[in-house]
Amino acid sequence: MSSRAEEFAVIGLGQFGRAVALSLVREGAAVLAIDQLEERAQLVESEVDAVACADATDERALNELGLERMSCVVVAMGARARETSILTTSLLRQRGIPRIISRAANELHARVLLAVGAHEVINPELQMGQRLARNLAHPTILEQIALDENTNLVEVATPEQFIGKSMNELDMKRRYGVSVIAIRRGEQVLPQVAGDERLARGDRLLIVGQPASVRRVASLA
Repeated sequence: MSSRAEEFAVIGLGQFGRAVALSLVREGAAVLAIDQLEERAQLVESEVDAVACADATDERALNELGLERMSCVVVAMGARARETSILTTSLLRQRGIPRIISRAANELHARVLLAVGAHEVINPELQMGQRLARNLAHPTILEQIALDENTNLVEVATPEQFIGKSMNELDMKRRYGVSVIAIRRGEQVLPQVAGDERLARGDRLLIVGQPASVRRVASLA
């Protein structure tokens, strides 16, 4: 492994695990990719810092991998390996891994993973399905992040009736209950938007507010 600050391990090199490992490499992280099947490990061998063909439920194998030095371990096994992912997550927690992110197949699996030691649980299929549904229902919302249950950060196309108007004229906090935190104009992002800033065609607004409020603005576009 290299001496870069952030080191990650990805256990399970199916399509999802490979995508995580290779994306981390592109972000400049050091990655140890692990799978029980040698052919899967070989698929990423030339692109990550290190690979290991090992059974992550074997405590002796875990000892040899030295995962304790990792900033985070991602347990990326698919739905067919639920029991293996649960046992792996438990063993990692016993070793004091500072951050364990485990892939869940459903809500029950997620609860069990959290109970045995996962710090975070993800369900890629569920999340992609929800994102697709949002995009279909609200096509003018370009990006959306739920900051908490009552607050969303979204990027929306600028409604036609907003073009040429200043932020003071629009008074979006009072009229729509949202705050504009930035404007995306081409490749440039304009933070700390001034009151006299006028919106141009093609601008995208980064707004924060309650889900119903941001959807209302998006529906105008």
